[in-house]
Amino acid sequence: MGKKVKYRDVVKREGPKQALRKGNKSRKGPHGPQRKRGFKAKPNFAQESSPAAKKPKPNEDKLVDCADSDEEEKDSFVDYMKLLRESFGDRLSKVSNEAISSESSSESEEEQHVAEEESNVDLAGGSNSDEDEITHFNDVESEEEAAQEDEMEESEDPFNKHVCHELHPSLLEALQESEAGLWEQHSKSWMRLGDLVVLIPKCYLKETEKRTLLDTTVYATPSPIPKRLDGSSTTQQLYIKAQIAPNLVQANKGLIGQNSLFTPLQQELFSIVNNYQDLYYPERTFDNAEQIRFVYCLHAVNHVLKTRTKVLHHNSKLAKKEDVPEEFRDQGLVRPKVLIVAPFKDSAHKIVNTIINIMFTEDKGNVIKKKRFVEDYTGGELYMPKKNPKPEDYERIFTGNSSDDFRIGITFTKKSLKLYSDFYSSDIIVASPLGLRTIIGAQGEPERDFDFLTSIELLVLDQTDVFFMQNWFHVSHIFDHLHLQPKALHGTDISRVRLWCLNLWAKFYRQTLIFSAIRLPHIDALFSNKCLNFAGKVQVANKTEEGHINQVYVPLQHVFRKFNASTAVEMIERRFEFFIRSVLPRQKDNAMKQTLIFIPSYYDYVRIRNYFKKEDLSFVQICEYSKDAKVARARDMFFHGDAHFLLYTERYHFYHRIRVKGIRHLESNMNKKVGSMDQMSVTVIYSRFDLHQVAAIVGSERAARLLSSERDEHMLLTEDN
Repeated sequence: MGKKVKYRDVVKREGPKQALRKGNKSRKGPHGPQRKRGFKAKPNFAQESSPAAKKPKPNEDKLVDCADSDEEEKDSFVDYMKLLRESFGDRLSKVSNEAISSESSSESEEEQHVAEEESNVDLAGGSNSDEDEITHFNDVESEEEAAQEDEMEESEDPFNKHVCHELHPSLLEALQESEAGLWEQHSKSWMRLGDLVVLIPKCYLKETEKRTLLDTTVYATPSPIPKRLDGSSTTQQLYIKAQIAPNLVQANKGLIGQNSLFTPLQQELFSIVNNYQDLYYPERTFDNAEQIRFVYCLHAVNHVLKTRTKVLHHNSKLAKKEDVPEEFRDQGLVRPKVLIVAPFKDSAHKIVNTIINIMFTEDKGNVIKKKRFVEDYTGGELYMPKKNPKPEDYERIFTGNSSDDFRIGITFTKKSLKLYSDFYSSDIIVASPLGLRTIIGAQGEPERDFDFLTSIELLVLDQTDVFFMQNWFHVSHIFDHLHLQPKALHGTDISRVRLWCLNLWAKFYRQTLIFSAIRLPHIDALFSNKCLNFAGKVQVANKTEEGHINQVYVPLQHVFRKFNASTAVEMIERRFEFFIRSVLPRQKDNAMKQTLIFIPSYYDYVRIRNYFKKEDLSFVQICEYSKDAKVARARDMFFHGDAHFLLYTERYHFYHRIRVKGIRHLESNMNKKVGSMDQMSVTVIYSRFDLHQVAAIVGSERAARLLSSERDEHMLLTEDN
C-alpha cells in the first residue's frame, strides 16, 4: 500500500452560520464542523510488488516543463513522447495491456475487503484497498461489445467525432486566440429553451490545401448548429449505449408520459448536450431541476461507458500485437473524466441516485458501499420553524443535508458501481467547491493534489448561482487547476494516451455544462473566458418580459441611479466613489432615517463599514460572520430608530432570511413612531455591467432604456393593488 498522507484543512470555510439542525445543537449551518478526511497517496500499482519499489525513488515524479514559452505552446510538432520518456525513464517501458489494471474481481472478493476498506481513508474519503488502486479497465470483453465498438467507430456518433481526432492547426490557433471575432454567432429559437445564441469557432480550412496520398489524417471539426431532437428518436439514433437504454424510461418515469423517453425540455437540452457543445442555461428552477439532472447524468454515464467500451475493445486487439499503434490511443493522462460540482450533500445524493437508476433498474447489490453513502449524505436537515416560516425558496434550497464540504469518487465496472473510490481510480467525481478546494490547496503548500483534474472531459456545474453565495473564489480556483501538467504518472500507460492530452490541449476538448437560476456577470465571464470547446457553445438568452418590480404591491418610489465605468475592474472603485459622494449625502438627512444598505460583496461591506467608522456615522451591521447576540442587538436598535443605517450583506440574507423590521424602504409594517408610509423609498445604483440584475428587476426592455438613456437618474412608482 502507498504511504498514507493526510491533508489538513487548508482553507477556512467562508460562510455564515445557520439555524440549528435537528438533533445536533452543536452544529450551525453548512459551515459547521465537518469530519476531516485524508487520503492515501496512490502507489505505482505496476511496480509495487517489485524490489525496486522498496528503494527510494529518484527525482522522476516531476514532469519536465514542456511549454516554457508561448512559442513552444503553439508548436504542434513538439515531441512530447520523447520528453516524457526522458522524464520518467523505465516507467515508460512497454506495459501494453498490463497498464490497464484488472477490474474483474467478483463481488465476493470485494465484500471480503469491506472491513479493511471502511478502516482506510483515501482522497475521496473512501477506501484504499487493493481494488481501489485500479487505474484503468481490463474486463474481459464479450464479442457483442466488440461488435458494438466496431459499429460505433464507423458511425456518426458525436462521442467518436469529438474525442478521437486531433485539432487542425488553424482551428487550434483560433481557439488559442479566443477573441470574440474568432467565433461565428448564430441565433435560434426553440419551443422550450427559447432564444439560443450559438457560438462556433471559425476554422479557416483551405479546401485546396495540398496533401500527399499518404496523408490520411482526419482532423476534428466544430460541431454543427444543434438540431432539435424529434420526439420519435430511438436510443440507437441518439447513440445511447445499449447497456443503459432499457433503464431510461424507468429512471425518468416520474417526469415523462407514456411511450416517451424525454420531456420536451429534456429533448432540447439533450440535443445540445449530446452534440458535445458547451451549454449555459440560466433558467434552472425548482420545477425543472429533476429534468436537468437526469439529462446531464445520462450524458455523463453514456460518455463513461463509451470510453470504457473503446478501451476494452482496444485491449482485445492489442493482445495480438507487439506494439501499440497510434489509432489505439484512447485514454487521458489520468482516469477521472467527468467532474460534477454541486453545492450541498443533498444535491450530490440526488445526483448519485440518478446515476444508479440509469445504470440499474433493480437494487441487486450492484452498488458497493451504498449503505455508507446513504448514512453520510442524508439526515442533518435544518430546522424550519412553523411560526414565522422561511420563504418557500429557502426551504427548497436547504432541504436535506446542506453540508457544503464533500467529495466522492465513482468507479464503473462491468456489472457494478463502486462509491468512495480513490480519485485516480474513479470515472466520475462528484464534489462541492469547498470539498475540491481543500484538496487542491494553495500555492506553496507541500500537501496538495490536483493531478486528478488533468483529463476532465465533461464538467458540470449545477446550481451555479449558489456557488456565488458560498465562495466564488473556490470555483475560480478549480478552473485555474484544470488540465495542468501532472506531477506523476499515476499508473498511466503513455502509449495509450491521446496526443491532444499529451499536448495539454484538453481544455479545448472539455465540454462544460452550466446550470443557474439567474444570470450573473461572474458566470457570464466564466462561460466566455474559460469555456473554449472546439465543438462550440450554446447560451440560452431569453429576455425578461416582466421584472420582479411587478410583484411589489405597496406604494414605493424606486430610484435608479447610474454611474459610468469602462471596465469591470474599474466598476468596483467607481461604485464606491459614487456611493459616498452622490448617494450617501442624501441618506444622511433625518428624513431618510432607518436606511438599510444591502451589500452583495463582503469586501465592499468591509470597505463601507470602515468608512462609516471613520466618519463617525450612526449605524449597526449584520454580516455572515456576526454572532447571534450582535444580530439581535442590531435588529432591535434599528427597529426603534436608535441607528440611522443598517449595513446588511447579501450572503447573510441568503443563509438566514430574517425579517428586519423598521426599514423604510421595504417593510410595510414599520414602526409608525419614527416614520411614515409616504417616506418609504428604494434606491438602486448600477452600471452597464449590471444589465442582467437590472433586467431581473424591471424587465429587459426597460433595463435597456435605463442604460442607454442620457439621464443618470430615473424613478419608477409602484401602487397598492
